[in-house]
Amino acid sequence: MKKLVIVLCFLNFVFAFAQTEVKITPKKCIPKKGFHLKLNSVFNDSRCPEGTTCIWAGEVSVLVEVYNDKRFVEEKTLTLNSKNREENNLWFSKFYSKKIKSIGVNPYPKQGVVVKDKKKYIKIVFEN
Repeated sequence: MKKLVIVLCFLNFVFAFAQTEVKITPKKCIPKKGFHLKLNSVFNDSRCPEGTTCIWAGEVSVLVEVYNDKRFVEEKTLTLNSKNREENNLWFSKFYSKKIKSIGVNPYPKQGVVVKDKKKYIKIVFEN
């Protein structure tokens, strides 16, 4: 039994460091310890929907809430587009120690498909 506990702790440690992406969702459960980011809303989504042809790629804005030890710290509005990628990476880097490869809002829009707000999330992919 003792060996099993040691193996499970080791696997948990390995998987925690092997994590290559994080999803920031609108879920209401806030952990008791450490920083936690929560997606408050997605708005001004002008990204070019799949199945259409657009002149520019567009952008999307998000409102993110930051909590530390279950206490509200700040609220930040970020606009995700190709112009301010570095600025957004820098802001998110305050909460994650790994180098960020990309940040996006999912699911990506599709022509004629409406996605409920509670199904949307921010996906941060880290470099290996």
